[in-house]
Amino acid sequence: MDQTKISISLLTSERAIRDAFTVMSELRGHLDEETYVALVKEAQGKDQYHLAALYYQNKIVAAVGFKPKITLYYGRFVWVNDLVTTASMRSHGLGETLLRYVENWALAHGYEAVALSSGLQRTDAHRFYEQKMAYDRVSYVFKKVLNNN
Repeated sequence: MDQTKISISLLTSERAIRDAFTVMSELRGHLDEETYVALVKEAQGKDQYHLAALYYQNKIVAAVGFKPKITLYYGRFVWVNDLVTTASMRSHGLGETLLRYVENWALAHGYEAVALSSGLQRTDAHRFYEQKMAYDRVSYVFKKVLNNN
């Protein structure tokens, strides 16, 4: 893969956010485009969410969503909410490139670590995080959906 044809940009305009929907929908298929755009804009405004796209030959082929956080457990860290490479471009190092981008962003902004969760069924992703990216498996994430009726 010709690295000179790769660029990464933070997406802030609605048009740019929409342009990343096709790739992001491969990971977040439960979202329609309008809901996706609304959630990204709200998260950017209220939760310091950053959405970055990796372009190859001027086309978005991977995306990452992340936000800085502070907790007593992790200290100052960056949480990766979303990381996806379009199916046809996987296994070319693009996920690694985007995750390194987040790691560099974290260091440049004074954060000590990067953390993420990954679905239990995503064994290929787990292998990528642990073996390729040297991330440690440190916990399980639990979720409870609350009924607002």
